[in-house]
Amino acid sequence: MSLQQTMFALSDATRRKILNMLKSGKLTAGEIVEKFSISAPAVSRHLSVLKDADLIRDTRVGKFIYYEINTSVLEEVMLFISGLKGDKND
Repeated sequence: MSLQQTMFALSDATRRKILNMLKSGKLTAGEIVEKFSISAPAVSRHLSVLKDADLIRDTRVGKFIYYEINTSVLEEVMLFISGLKGDKND
């Protein structure tokens, strides 16, 4: 996972909406698709980008794959961004 991949993944509104949905708990791809007016393959592509950036994890349970948010990566991004603000005493 690189910061560049993470920032790219976060740059898209649909992917941010998916992350926002996952903060409430695990969801299947089908449950995520139901919330959007785009095709299932398009949602699958967004999920792949989020997974490649390590922003989400997936777990197979039977024939379903559940997606959940990986907050540790988001914490790293927040630390980076807050570091850009700098110290006012510098």
